[in-house]
Amino acid sequence: MKKVAIIMGSDSDLPVAEKAAAKLAEFAVPFEVHIFSAHRTPDEARQFARCARERDFGVIIAAAGMAAHLAGAIAANTTLPVVGIPLKSKSLDGVDALLSTVQMPSGIPVATVAIDGAVNAALLSVEILALSDETLARKLDDYRAAETEKVLAKNAAAEARFNNI
Repeated sequence: MKKVAIIMGSDSDLPVAEKAAAKLAEFAVPFEVHIFSAHRTPDEARQFARCARERDFGVIIAAAGMAAHLAGAIAANTTLPVVGIPLKSKSLDGVDALLSTVQMPSGIPVATVAIDGAVNAALLSVEILALSDETLARKLDDYRAAETEKVLAKNAAAEARFNNI
């Protein structure tokens, strides 16, 4: 199975990145976590992206806040799918990061999830890998079924509490 890289621009991004790591671990998807800044370590970020396919990665998750250039910088140096996680910051509540990540110019796509959307970034990565892995596809089906059951159980509890007046 291909690996997923989780790259963040700073160690202050770890609390969000850990959510992606936990979800990948839940699916038994191998992953690595790295800190590379598009602005402070551009050579290392570029080198990682250029060699990612040869290192058996299938997807790269890039989490960054503020200018949020990381996902675009990674995507510019690989043809692997890149999933950007715009991170919430004190200024502009992460909208700046969202716009920087989602507004990539034509020709260099970056899939973008919600601000701090690490779980969805991991799930999208699993879906991408599941295109060529039937076992992983079945795990996704099971996950979706379990999520459905959780919601239906909550619905039944709410109905029992409020609809029997």
